[in-house]
Amino acid sequence: MSVEIYFKILANEIHSVVVATLNKGLPTTRVIDIMLYDKNGIYFLTAKGKAFYEHLKTNPYISLSGLTSGSDSMQRKSITISGYTKDIGSQKLEEIFKKNPYMADIYPSKESRMALNVFHLYKGQGEYFDLSTKPITRTNFVFGGEELKKSGYFITENCKACGKCKEKCPQSCIEIGKIYKINQEQCLHCGNCYEICPNEAIVKLI
Repeated sequence: MSVEIYFKILANEIHSVVVATLNKGLPTTRVIDIMLYDKNGIYFLTAKGKAFYEHLKTNPYISLSGLTSGSDSMQRKSITISGYTKDIGSQKLEEIFKKNPYMADIYPSKESRMALNVFHLYKGQGEYFDLSTKPITRTNFVFGGEELKKSGYFITENCKACGKCKEKCPQSCIEIGKIYKINQEQCLHCGNCYEICPNEAIVKLI
């Protein structure tokens, strides 16, 4: 899927996400709404009087996570993004209120909306995780010029093709070959293969 599709899921299907910032070196979380998206990123807002605003101005790097609704965990999708934000003031504020009419109940007048500033999450790396597929689906994506940082488990040339990792994989995502290979889009990152490999042929990247 394109990055914009992930943004669309985040804004329209999930909408409310948990965002972490740093406050004097310690993590602080709160729930916010993703108001808009486009090909350049996602947009949210906060009032200038809130601690969240001060955290963003002090350290614009954030991490957010959101989960779609569903009848149970096996019907849900999640998106996590870590990246850089910038304060764009009142830009897109009118568009945000048009797209999210409930905001008018919170800030009914133009005067009251003067407290609000819009932030643009413009550069980062994300992960899409879908438990509703068999096997599961996991994909990584980047935007805004960010470089993709590899993470997870990878089989190296030390592999002897003994098959022990494949036997223990809960998603059967290890492909047989002269050197076995992990299908990264179906890997749970459980670490079973890493723990069982007798040849230390599997590396873990965090």
